[in-house]
Order: sequence, then structure tokens, then C-alpha cells
Amino acid sequence: MDVKAWPFKEARRLLKRYEQAPPDKGYVLFETGYGPSGLPHIGTFGEVARTSMVRRAFKELSDIPTRLVCFSDDLDGMRKVPGNVPNPELLEQYLQRPLTDVPDPFGTHASFGHHNNAMLCRFLDTFGFDYEFISARDFYQSGQFDQILLRCAEKYDDLMKIMLNSLREERQQSYSIFLPLHPESRRVMYVPMNNVDARKGTVTFKDETGREWTVPVTGGHVKLQWKPDFGARWAALGVDFEMYGKEHATNEKIYDAVCRTLGARPPNHFHYELFLDDQGQKISKSSGNGVSIDQWLTYAATESLSYFMYQKPKTAKRMFFDVIPKAVDEYHQQLRAYPGQDDKARLNNPVWHIHGGNVPESNLVVSFAMLLNLVSVSAAEKKDQLWGFIQRYAPNASPETHPDLDQGADFALRYFNDFVKPTRRYRPPTDQEREALKALRVELAAYDGLIEDEALQSVVYAVGRDRFDPLRDWFTALYEVLLGASQGPRFGGFIALYGVAEMVALIDRALAGELG
Repeated sequence: MDVKAWPFKEARRLLKRYEQAPPDKGYVLFETGYGPSGLPHIGTFGEVARTSMVRRAFKELSDIPTRLVCFSDDLDGMRKVPGNVPNPELLEQYLQRPLTDVPDPFGTHASFGHHNNAMLCRFLDTFGFDYEFISARDFYQSGQFDQILLRCAEKYDDLMKIMLNSLREERQQSYSIFLPLHPESRRVMYVPMNNVDARKGTVTFKDETGREWTVPVTGGHVKLQWKPDFGARWAALGVDFEMYGKEHATNEKIYDAVCRTLGARPPNHFHYELFLDDQGQKISKSSGNGVSIDQWLTYAATESLSYFMYQKPKTAKRMFFDVIPKAVDEYHQQLRAYPGQDDKARLNNPVWHIHGGNVPESNLVVSFAMLLNLVSVSAAEKKDQLWGFIQRYAPNASPETHPDLDQGADFALRYFNDFVKPTRRYRPPTDQEREALKALRVELAAYDGLIEDEALQSVVYAVGRDRFDPLRDWFTALYEVLLGASQGPRFGGFIALYGVAEMVALIDRALAGELG
């Protein structure tokens, strides 16, 4: 197939792994990772959504069964107490303890790790992802990881050589691929190993008091440092595909070398560019810049976020509130295009990768951008007020028959009040613009044609054509003088939605200096 959509490119590359024979394990395994030191966030969503898109494309190309595993590293030690939990002082004594040993500050689960794992599963279930959850704690303690851990002991010198070559000299002195859990305190110990006995499958170390301990590498008594853990997990599970942010790209060779040393084939990789805020700075959980998943869903539906995630994953993209209306409208444009496309075009359409073969019909007959401008000029405060304009423009539409539009009206009211209203800046018209507005008022007041987008656009165009060069200056004036914005909708369509008489009244207010 010559479908150029990036999930198909990755799926075709993945299929080449098994062009000679299907996998011995009977399926192709996709994996995503999660660090449960905090709640799932927009990056978690993006990683699972994008991986699911590649998996969907693969299933279109091949009959080989697939699985998607979401792996939680909940055996990791708590490095610092989160600042966004109740009674954080109660957790101080549990520093360096596995997250699944730390009491749940919310009081709802067996541990803080269990709480965040539950939040992850609820998060993924909300969006309808098809996945299997694996807890590192269960994976280590149940014995599923034992074979690989014993092999790590056998290949200890080789694995250490891989790791030490990537570390600074001072770090090399205390480094070990194994992190034993202290038999008494249960703390994750970042200490060198005094002995690794591959035959017995044990490691020996000293704690900070100088006391020596010997523990088995199996059964959850040790965990692996995070970089070796990456490659060892691939080997243990037989992972075929994993994507991650570009900050991991420099470690790919390490992950791969660990996996190969343990006797397994590394998976296909895909690393994506990171998101930036409106200032071009990397989005950070700790600094809180950019847009959170909850914030996005306050102003738009999940599918628009999936659409944003689909677009050019190898390109750094600014992700702030201004991108939401554009993502909503482009998503619905693609929905409307889908029914008329041939099979190849459909497989290149982002909505196929969001919905698979069950692409819904768009009933957003008024764009999100148009709804925002309608809220602005109508001073509507409730959705019912917007529906009065909408039903005059689209008489067959109703909240029941057009749920996307009804939801969009709610979103538009929230978005306008939070982001557009505080930034509106009306300006008075220049002399040239004033004369053009007067002419447009005359034309609209006398207009008795069809209330249709194109017909009204022709009226607006004719007024500006002989008065402005370039013509875009005329439309810029309409937006800035009448809407208080630097850009706006196709103006003929907006007049059809808002109303001809209402637009005449709006022009009168602008000419009288009453706007803003």
C-alpha cells in the first residue's frame, strides 16, 4: 500500500519484522510506559493515542493478532513528596520507598502507586482505549520477570559495561544496574554491589550503616535502574513497538544493547517531538505551562485532541489555548470530507486513524470559530440564546439532532468568556473604512435576496473590491472594527448566521463609536 499517513508508514515498517514468519509468541506487542509518581497527563494521552493509531494501521495491513500493554513503573522509589496531594508531610518518612509501599494520601487505595494506577486506568477507559495494564510491582513479585533478572545476573559485567560507558566518572563509582529493596526499611537502594552471584541468583550490598545484606534478584527483591529496565522489559515481554519523546532518543542505543545482551530483539522505535507553550518553551508538568488534558476537554471534545495529536508527531508544535478552535474546525472538516473520499484517501484522513472504520458523521453545521464570533456580537450568555440564531440559519438543526453543535455551543461560551472576551480590542474605523461600512450598511439594508453564505459574501466582496487594494485590508477592517479581533470567519457566512438586520444594527453601533 502507498498510503502516506505516518501510522501506516510505521505499520509497514513493523510488518517487515515478520515478513518471513509470524512471531513465535502469536501476536505483535505494542507498549507504552507510565511513571505513577504523578497523575496521568496530556503526554500520557498522546502516547497511547498515537500508539493506538499505529496499531490500528497494522491491523489493517495484517491478520497477525496484536496487544497493547500500558506498563506502570510503580516499583520506582518516591524521590520527592508531590506538592499537590493532601497532608504531604505524612509522606516524608516514605521517601525512596516504592510507590506501591507509600500510603495513599487520598485514602482511597492500598498505596499512592495503586491510586495513580487506578487514575491511569480510569483515564484510559474514559477515552475508550483498548489496552492491558501491567504493574511493575506485580510483574517483579509474581515471577514473570525472574528469568530476565537471572539473565541480568549472568550478563552483569556486559550490562555494566554498556551502562558505565554512558556515565560520568563519579557516577560510575556507585552505579549498579540492580537496585535492591532494603529487607528492613524497604527503601530502594542506590548503592554499588559488593557481589553478584549468577549461580545463586543473588546480590550482596552494604547499606548506609555498613551492614551487609544478600538478597535474591528474583521475586521483587530488586528492581532494575530505569535505563536497563527499559531494555530488560522489552526482552521479558517481547515488545515489538514502543514510542516515546525525543528526550529518550539519545538512550535508544543503550536500551537496544541491553535488550540484545539479554538475548532478545529490540522493538521498532518511534520518537516524537515535544510540545511547546505559546512562548516556545517545552511544556512541563512541574511548571504547569501549556494545556492540560482537563483544560482541553473544558473547551473541546476528545476527538479534537486526538486530531491534534495525529498531526505531524515528528514536528515540535505549540500547544496552548489558541490552537483549540482550529483543531476543532479542522477535525470536523475532515469528518465532512470522509464520506466522499475513495479508500486510499480515507486511509490518509486523520479521522480514520482516530475512529478506525467507524467514522461518525459531523453535524457541526456552524464552525467553532463562527460560534465564538456569534457569542461575541450577540452578547449571549446562555446556550439557548445561541440556538435562536443557529436555528434561523439551519432550521432543521436542534440540540437533539445535532449533538456536536449543541456541545460546541457550550464549549464556545466557555472559551469566549475565558480567552476571547478579555482580549477583544475594538478600534474606530479610518475614513476610508467608515465610507465602506456605510456602503455595506446601505447594501444590507436593501438586501432582499437569499440568506445564504455565498450570496452575502458577494455583497461584502463587491463593497470592498473597488475601495481596498489589497482586498484583505477590507476584511481585516471588518474583523477589527466590528468583532474586536485581528481575524475572523468568512464574513458572508457570518452575516447569514447572525442575521442581516442584526449586522446593519452592529454597523450602526460601530459607526456611532458604541462598540468596545
